[in-house]
Amino acid sequence: FQDIRNTIKTEWVDTWDPFQLNPIGAEKEKKRICFRILQNLVAVIVGLLVLVSGVMSKGSLLVLTTLTSPVSLRNNVDKQFYTLMLMCVLVMPNLLMFLKSLWKCVFKSYVAPNPRTLGIMCGIESLVAVGTAILVLIVMPKLDVLTNLSIPGGICILSAVFQIAFRLQTQSWMILYPICSLILVLSGYVLLVVDYYVRESSFVPGQVQGCYIYVGIAIFASLLVSLNWWENPFQASTNIQEMLSELDTFRDTVYLFTSLIRIALTLGVYFLYYCLIAETPIVWNDFTKASKGTIEIGLGLFSLQAFCSAACHWFGVVACKIHAMRFGFALPVSLTGPATLVLGIILFLTQAESLAPSSETANLYRSGHNFTIQTPFWPFCHELEALKDVNKTLLIMLEISYSICKTSLNNPNSMWPFSMLALEGVCMWLGLVSCTYYVWKIKVQRIERTSQLFVRRLYESAFIDLSMLLNTKMKVVLENCVIYLCATMWHETYDEMLKIMTSMFRLDRYRGDPKEEHKDCFDFECHIYVDDAFMLEEDTEKKLVNTYVCDLIQVVMEVYRVFTNKEPDEVSIIETPYGGRLVIVMPEGNMLYVHLKDKQLIRNKKRWSQVNLKVLFLTLLKNCVFLQRQNNPCRASLISLDGESYLLPTHDNDSKRRHISDENTYIMALDGDTDFQPAALILLVDRLRMYDTVGAACGRIHPTGMGPMVWYQKFEYAVGHWLQKTAEHVFGSVLCSPGCFSLFRGSALMDDNVLKRYTTKATQASEYVQYDQGEDRWLCTLLLQQGWRVEYNAASDAYTNSPQEFKEFYNQRRRWGPSTLANTLDLLHHGKETVQRNTSISLLYILYQTFTVASSILGPASVTLMISGAFQFVFGIEGTISIIIGVIPPTVYMIICFVAKPNFQITIAAILSVIYAFLMTASFFSIIGDMVKQGTFITPTGLFLVSGAILYMVTAILHPQECTLIIYGLMYFICIPSGYLLLTIYSLVNMHIVSWGTRETNKAKEQKKQVGVVCNRDCKMCCWDVKIQVTQETENLVLQQFQQAVNPNTHAAKAEPDEPKAQSTHEKKNDPFNDDTDYDDDDDDDYDYNAYDSLEPKEVVPESDWVEPVKKEFLKKLTYANLKRNLQEQIRYTLRNKNQEDLCEELVSILTDNLNEELRDKVGPEDVLNVSQLEELQYALNEAARRIVKSNRIENGAQRLERRVKRAIERTLVAPQVEKLSEDEHDFWTKLIERYLLPIQDDKAHLEEVTRELKSLRNKAVFLYFIVNVLWVVATFFLQAIGTDVLSINIPKYYPNGSLAPDPLRVEPLSLMFLLSFAVLLIIQFLAMLYHRVYTLIHVVSYRGSEKDYKEKDEDEDEGLVLGNPLNLTITADDL
Repeated sequence: FQDIRNTIKTEWVDTWDPFQLNPIGAEKEKKRICFRILQNLVAVIVGLLVLVSGVMSKGSLLVLTTLTSPVSLRNNVDKQFYTLMLMCVLVMPNLLMFLKSLWKCVFKSYVAPNPRTLGIMCGIESLVAVGTAILVLIVMPKLDVLTNLSIPGGICILSAVFQIAFRLQTQSWMILYPICSLILVLSGYVLLVVDYYVRESSFVPGQVQGCYIYVGIAIFASLLVSLNWWENPFQASTNIQEMLSELDTFRDTVYLFTSLIRIALTLGVYFLYYCLIAETPIVWNDFTKASKGTIEIGLGLFSLQAFCSAACHWFGVVACKIHAMRFGFALPVSLTGPATLVLGIILFLTQAESLAPSSETANLYRSGHNFTIQTPFWPFCHELEALKDVNKTLLIMLEISYSICKTSLNNPNSMWPFSMLALEGVCMWLGLVSCTYYVWKIKVQRIERTSQLFVRRLYESAFIDLSMLLNTKMKVVLENCVIYLCATMWHETYDEMLKIMTSMFRLDRYRGDPKEEHKDCFDFECHIYVDDAFMLEEDTEKKLVNTYVCDLIQVVMEVYRVFTNKEPDEVSIIETPYGGRLVIVMPEGNMLYVHLKDKQLIRNKKRWSQVNLKVLFLTLLKNCVFLQRQNNPCRASLISLDGESYLLPTHDNDSKRRHISDENTYIMALDGDTDFQPAALILLVDRLRMYDTVGAACGRIHPTGMGPMVWYQKFEYAVGHWLQKTAEHVFGSVLCSPGCFSLFRGSALMDDNVLKRYTTKATQASEYVQYDQGEDRWLCTLLLQQGWRVEYNAASDAYTNSPQEFKEFYNQRRRWGPSTLANTLDLLHHGKETVQRNTSISLLYILYQTFTVASSILGPASVTLMISGAFQFVFGIEGTISIIIGVIPPTVYMIICFVAKPNFQITIAAILSVIYAFLMTASFFSIIGDMVKQGTFITPTGLFLVSGAILYMVTAILHPQECTLIIYGLMYFICIPSGYLLLTIYSLVNMHIVSWGTRETNKAKEQKKQVGVVCNRDCKMCCWDVKIQVTQETENLVLQQFQQAVNPNTHAAKAEPDEPKAQSTHEKKNDPFNDDTDYDDDDDDDYDYNAYDSLEPKEVVPESDWVEPVKKEFLKKLTYANLKRNLQEQIRYTLRNKNQEDLCEELVSILTDNLNEELRDKVGPEDVLNVSQLEELQYALNEAARRIVKSNRIENGAQRLERRVKRAIERTLVAPQVEKLSEDEHDFWTKLIERYLLPIQDDKAHLEEVTRELKSLRNKAVFLYFIVNVLWVVATFFLQAIGTDVLSINIPKYYPNGSLAPDPLRVEPLSLMFLLSFAVLLIIQFLAMLYHRVYTLIHVVSYRGSEKDYKEKDEDEDEGLVLGNPLNLTITADDL
């Protein structure tokens, strides 16, 4: 009896002990200081680069216009050349736009434009081109440099007019901005006219004849240029939206025509004016007479202006993408004009002394009359002419100074008219800033597309600052999205389940905590599909959940307890046509669905689980049937106040998702052991939000585990992602988005020939290999062939368990290898059709993939020859003999694979791998020794080894968070024969085996777990065989007897308590606040508090055998020991962020005492409370809570606070509920299973036929591989036999000191060709990696600048809490 009591005590401690398993990563993620510093540093650097490049672009243009002025100090030959460079400045961005549009139309997609729209666009672009050419080529050379700096500010006038006319402001008072802009620009034009009138009347020297005409032409040309950004206000308004939407579909084609028209018109204005109208027409021979200095200055200014304009535009885009809109874009671009002026003044002041002529030179140009002019600038400007032929001064500063002397500063009478020019510049600049006020407040998504940031893809190099501000979209749409996290489980271990559940709860905390802010607009649900979830009990043949499901339930409860320190509040158990479903409300209100699949009712394995989930969500989405809020008011209030609960579906009026379409509905495919942070998912969402043509995106997969096999895979995965996946992303599209961590777009999966083909059952041998062995790669192949793009994000990290045993690794790659080859060959076979349909894939990319496939096919022969070379290096064996020796082991192993069992094949492969590893190690050091012996590393082998090591080292350094993986490079090197030779042979020869190979189990039946058993012992003595079992019920009975013996007046607890219900149906006590609504106090009078009393009794749901054990697991939350902790944490959670810490702790203390008082002498620590006990406890706790709240005399919100406490109490006492599936959903699942997911039951004859076909396919593939590789080896063998003297390529040999060796290096042509091809492939991938790294950095900085801010909100969130759907919404034809 004492042993029984000790066992009982042990069981008590096991349930309520304070020790728990805290998974790694369950703690709150925080912003790292280094990333904060990096984000701010990058924003400052980008802002400075925008400012510097903008100033250089604007300054070089002003210098060119100054050098082409008719009153310039340069001769006509120099002016003619500088004018040509000025014209090239205008042509350059149009030429770049033409080339980009031509590339997209030829290699991407060509869409025929609407003739009417094309005509309108060509007409507008023609006016803009003419206005730009007139203003820059004709007018600005006639004006001074200060006027040229300020007058382009007037091109914002039309944008201001449109803003006023369309009333685009979000608030009515903001219309003052465009009104002020219009007034300022008009004032600037008036001041400009007055200024030139004063100059003409005051006889300021250096004025061009007829300057009034050019001022009027300048104003007219500015109006024409302002048409350039007409789309911006029209896109922000509701005008001509149909035309603009149509324009977006063929914008590349329109730019192809308009860029040519702009180039032609610019050339036309240039030749028309300077050949027919100008006073000094073009003399063609003078272009050859330009001096060297003139050519250098002209080309230098042109190159500087073109490069800085493009750089300013690109850095401005980067600033917008990284969320540095104000200080990285708006501020530096707005300050470009003033900064240019300040820079000019600084240069003038520092170089003024060099511009002062010597007394001898000045006397040559000084008259003998007495001057009465008092302006100090008059002598300085007058004497500048003396320096025009002096080569010692700075030519550019001389011309700028001379141009300034044409202003009122050189007025012989007084200098005050110069204030009008200064005031004109201030008005123009303020007019521009006030017109583009929206740029300072615009909110954009991370790494937003350039087309979504700017109206036009073309920038104006002549007005780089103005074009970037006016081109920024006034209206940027921020869309919400819905993400379905769908994990497939197949015999995962407890630790593996712990990873995926921790990740899901981590995302729930990130998304839902009302105390914390973030800028990511998405809603999500978690779905877990458990394959083979049921078993048959041996004794009774009852269908029960197996041990994997039991482990999963324990993991859910454990992780829930880690994140909240309490058990799950809301649990529903539902029987379904495919097995069963568990519905769990996560701590922040998001939903977790666990789908238990019975392989007797529905197809199991991963592909069919994916079909299950994808057909489900996309069918619901396409038919506007969304996941609906729970309709049971007895439980909905418990869920929907702090979060929202959804069940599958009967109604389509959910307000939360009625605007969500398949374009912004995403499905996150996960494995049952994937570990990820919320940031990883958000970064993938950004990729799909950025481009509508992206159908899927994958992240960086990190293998986890210990041992040599894991070390090998760490470097293999690193190289595959660093080089191969980045090259695929940059040059075309990623071929495989792994199913362990990939995000798919709903509309892409719903597209024709994608999901329909994905649900196809394999019937032929090739289909078994392509469809079932690598389902994720096949799905990506379908997406690519349908025209969708697959992308890779290097900053989105996910961790998954990798095979740690040699056998498991080989079986995994036995599936992956043939599937990869089959899908790639399928893509290449339909390459022409794919190129026509997919804009991301070109013929060059198909050629690149063809080369990689050929390299992989020749991999065994290449490795064999490498091993032969190792024999030659290490043992000094002759080349031909070493080839023969190298060929023998793989040939013998291939024969063994044909005749032996797979396990024996793997054993032989393991032995050979160890031998090869020793040989590769010896070869590695032999190559180093050979380089030392030769005295140089400039040999084919040495160069390959050294350059490869340097390339991988640089690549690792560019991945600072993963650079330590380079340590495993040596392990990867010595395992090359195993991974590329033996594994290839094993995969090909065993291609006919289509079993999964990993996580296989032979458990058909299992023993039922002993639930509630406290002691279970067998007693054998002599002829006695006694089985003693003490269950929980026996323990309760013993405790009751003790309690009655000690306190006879105490009511004993029932030995077999009634099962608690989710909601009691007894008559409620008189409680005026006995409801779970969270309406405002003003709405209390309108609410029927007796609504719950009028509910009909809930229909009794028949339960299967598996339901009761699952329900008992979740009922543990209603034990005496767990109720105390749950109540305390529920009170704290409900009253968080309400500034009622003292009241909260008082409630916790007093309610806990009340709970102890009610239950201490009635139930044991492990007793589950029955219905009557729960009702009495709830009433007592509600009364205590009311007294506490009333005694604290809270002035505002006392009733609301009391309802919150009551809700916490009720959520603590609610029991798991067994529910019945709705008829609509039951019919849906039945039809879905009948059409796509019936268990596959092939007859024996069919299976034998498939086996024969698989073996035939295996033989063909092996024969093809064998022939190709044998030909390569034989060719190399005969070249070795012939000798390098007869047929070889001589390469000069250099020593480290640079001297040439007397004997050249002789290399076989085939070996050299292979090495060069491989080197070119590596270089291409390395360059792609560099390009990808830049944009990954932009994305990371963008995310770190807008990631979740873990800070408390000040405002009260009560107002946002509502019950149910307050709106009666229906789906209309417009919604469809």
